[in-house]
Amino acid sequence: MKLIRKISFPVMPIYYAITSLRNKLYDLGLKKSTSYNMPVICVGNLSVGGTGKTPMIEYLITLLKADYKVATLSRGYKRKTKGFQLANEFSTAESIGDEPFQFYNKFKQAVLVAVDSDRRNGIEMLQKQNNPEVILLDDAFQHRKVKAGFNILLTTYANPYFKDVVLPSGNLREPRAGAKRANIIVVTKCPKELAENEKNKIIELISPMAHQHVFFSSISYANEVVSLETKIKIDDLSNFTLVTGIANASPLVHFLNDKNLNFEHLNFKDHHEFSQEDIAVLNKKACIITTEKDFMRLKQYESLKAKLFYLPITTVIDNNMEFNTLIKTFANS
Repeated sequence: MKLIRKISFPVMPIYYAITSLRNKLYDLGLKKSTSYNMPVICVGNLSVGGTGKTPMIEYLITLLKADYKVATLSRGYKRKTKGFQLANEFSTAESIGDEPFQFYNKFKQAVLVAVDSDRRNGIEMLQKQNNPEVILLDDAFQHRKVKAGFNILLTTYANPYFKDVVLPSGNLREPRAGAKRANIIVVTKCPKELAENEKNKIIELISPMAHQHVFFSSISYANEVVSLETKIKIDDLSNFTLVTGIANASPLVHFLNDKNLNFEHLNFKDHHEFSQEDIAVLNKKACIITTEKDFMRLKQYESLKAKLFYLPITTVIDNNMEFNTLIKTFANS
C-alpha cells in the first residue's frame, strides 16, 4: 500500500485541485447547497476509514431522543436497495446497510432511521412522511448539496487530519481547509488518560477558528459481551474467535489483549460481505466475538446464533456538559 501511494503521488495535486475547486464553488454559491428551517446536524470526517461516526450518532440519539422526535439519515453503504428507505420491522442489514440497521435495532422505539444516497431527497421524504424535529446526517460532511445547520467533524488521535494529505497519497477526502466548516471538532479514540498539555498541543495544531470548539473522546468498552439470548462477562471468556469487518480493529484488539484473553483474530475489510465460504469457516468456531456492526450482518445465520456475541461500545466525551449544551442549544434553535 505504501508503494502504491508513493507511485500515485503525482495524482495528488490533481485530486487536491478538483476537491478544492468543488468546495470553492459551494462556498461562493455557484453550486447550490440547500438549507432547512429545522435543526440538521451532520457528523462526518475529512478522512477515509473509521473515525467513530457510528458511536457519535448513537451518543447524539441518546442525548436528544427524550426531548425531540429524532431521525437519522445515512447513505446506507453496500445495501441492496435503491432510493429512500425508512427502517421497519422487515428491514435487514442488506436492505438499509449495517450501521443504520444497528441504529434501528438499538433505538427503534425512539428514533426514525432512514437511508438515501441523495440526502436532499431523504430529508424531504422524512419531512413529508414523518415530520422529525431533528435530523442527524451520518457521514455527510462532503455531501455539500445539503447545508447542515451544525457540523461535527471527527478525527482520530492516532491519525489526525492535520498530519495527513489528500488521496491517493494520503487518507483525506478533501483538503484540510475543509475543517473550517465544522462547528465542533472531536478528536476521537484518545487514550483514557490524555494529559492536558497534550490536549493543548493538539488544539494548537488544529488551530480552531473563533466559532469552533474542540473536544476529546475515547471508547468505552462494556464489561460483558451480548448475544441474542444471553450475556457473558469478558473476564469469563476463553479461547474465542474475534471477527471484525471494520476500518480499524486495533483499539478493540488492544483492549482484549490488555485483558490477557486467548483468542484468534479474523480481520476482514470494512463493511465486509460475508460469503458462504466465510460462514463455513465460522461454523467451525466454538465461540465468536464481534463488533456490533458485524453482528448485524452475521446474526441472520441460524448456525451462528448460539455462539455469536458482540462487545458494546460507547463514546465518552471530555467536558461532555459543554458538548451537550452546544448540541441542545442548536436543537432548540
